[in-house]
Amino acid sequence: QVVLVESGGGLVQPGGSLRLSCAASGSIFSINAMAWYRQAPGKERELVATTSGGNTNYVDSVKGRFTLSRDSAKNTVDLQMNSLKPEDTAVYYCYSSVRTGPRSVAFAYWGQGTQVTVSS
Repeated sequence: QVVLVESGGGLVQPGGSLRLSCAASGSIFSINAMAWYRQAPGKERELVATTSGGNTNYVDSVKGRFTLSRDSAKNTVDLQMNSLKPEDTAVYYCYSSVRTGPRSVAFAYWGQGTQVTVSS
């Protein structure tokens, strides 16, 4: 079993910053990808940023404001969010594609979600 634990959400004023952290633990043989998604009330879950094979990609709405960083040795991924806007308000979810053995296929795992609220 693999568990993703997130931290770092909260309330911040527009223009402020927050840093989200996610740590994966458990029966991890290898991690193919790690990412952050978000889901605002009444909207579908959307991919915010993802890293895989040394490549990092961002949704257009956060480019230049958010930075994803991964520590492969620690199985962690952080999301530094700067210049936050009210439209960034959402529950943010950590995602990881994990192989639990040398012959296993990769499975998707999700964190429990952390609330980010941007409001004055």
